[in-house]
Amino acid sequence: MKNILFVTSEAVPFIKTGGLADVAGSLARYIDRQKYDVRVILPKYACMDERWKNKLRFHSHFYVTLGWRNQYVGILETVEGGVHYYFIDNEYYFAGPQPYNQLHEDIEKFAYFSKAALAAAGMIDFVPDVIHCHDWQTALVPVFLKAFAEDYPLLRRTKTIMTIHNLRFQGRYTMDVIKNLTGLPDHYFTPDGLESYGDANFLKGGIAFADMVTTVSPTYALEIMTKEGGESLEGLLYARKNSLYGIINGLDSTEYDPSNDVYLTHNFGISNMKAGKKANKLALQRELKLPEDADTIMLAMVSRLTDQKGLDLVAYVMDELLSRARVQFVVLGTGQEQYVNMLRYFADKYPDKLSANIYYSEQMAHRIYASADALLMPSLFEPCGLSQLMSYCYGTLPIVRETGGLKDTVQPYNEYEHTGTGFSFANYNAHEMLQTIYYAMHIYYDDRTQWDEMARRDMRMDFSWKKSAREYEKLYDRLLDH
Repeated sequence: MKNILFVTSEAVPFIKTGGLADVAGSLARYIDRQKYDVRVILPKYACMDERWKNKLRFHSHFYVTLGWRNQYVGILETVEGGVHYYFIDNEYYFAGPQPYNQLHEDIEKFAYFSKAALAAAGMIDFVPDVIHCHDWQTALVPVFLKAFAEDYPLLRRTKTIMTIHNLRFQGRYTMDVIKNLTGLPDHYFTPDGLESYGDANFLKGGIAFADMVTTVSPTYALEIMTKEGGESLEGLLYARKNSLYGIINGLDSTEYDPSNDVYLTHNFGISNMKAGKKANKLALQRELKLPEDADTIMLAMVSRLTDQKGLDLVAYVMDELLSRARVQFVVLGTGQEQYVNMLRYFADKYPDKLSANIYYSEQMAHRIYASADALLMPSLFEPCGLSQLMSYCYGTLPIVRETGGLKDTVQPYNEYEHTGTGFSFANYNAHEMLQTIYYAMHIYYDDRTQWDEMARRDMRMDFSWKKSAREYEKLYDRLLDH
């Protein structure tokens, strides 16, 4: 039995702000339990739902040194879905209404968390063979393990994996602050270590000192070694190319099953897909006060409203699309004010065509996936993307830009061979996106048989965690067999 410890800042079902939580929480359940004992350690946030906090039981406590302070570390634990979870408890760091705050607060918070998680590994009667770290918030774990090896005698043979979920977020801050905070020797703050353009960079340290680096799709692994996609770390990532792997994210397919989805007004499967989507569409149109018309194509975006998600392209062509085309457009999400204002402006201008829902609701997301005909994801970059995988489950065809995981998971429709799973365009260009939308609408309105066949083909695809979990198992074995 090989022991694997996930260290993560969030994990479903306990706390979620994005896809990281889905990955950390779901992957742990799909690793082969006959061969691997996978456990997860994360912060005990004050903002966690009370029903989860009430399930935690006290394990032990101790203290760690961070900068000049001696800080309390409580360990709580629970078992959920067959997986053992540990929680680091410290009200000084993990109070507040959300998991993440200002960067200067989070820098200290996650430096503490990384050190506490390492120390906890020696307290929980579970010596990990591999510590699997997720994103910048845990990137100091490999650094601390190398720098302070004598403090962790039980971990002297432990290997580390650093998974990058989104390279844009790196935990970069003032050098002197991080030096004082971490107590790391000066030689760790060189261009070969944490130093990055005069600052110190958590993620850079994790990439430099982990035994292996992964990211969440094969294409994104290639893109981050280039100047265009490397977010200033392309040189280091290229230097580590022999230890860099891209594994596509999976999906908890039981959660996105239209035949059993509790959020839907009408459940359906492959055999009654067309009738099921029609019934859900009419119900959603009624709920959102859009004209009830099952035959009009419904486009959707379920997304954070940021430049990464291609909202600049959408803003550029929104007037042209809504003024000319027979279309309804439903958007769900929160984000940057400029995109919120843009969507509200066009929703006021075209109330019968655009419904802008500036909030996030899991229930509404599921209803949109089930009701829409196509999901728009024109991302500037996309490490993996989960929304396109979710849309497949409901027979909703993705329209995507060919980047990162979108390129890996969406096969463009070929009308001559009747193959493909969606529609795609290559360049970050608004009118190239618009032409792709128009082409998709042409297939919807003029070749509906092929559209419906593609939707059923999508529903049959398997993007569950099983395949991805086997790929991670191969990496664990490769790391431990050397």
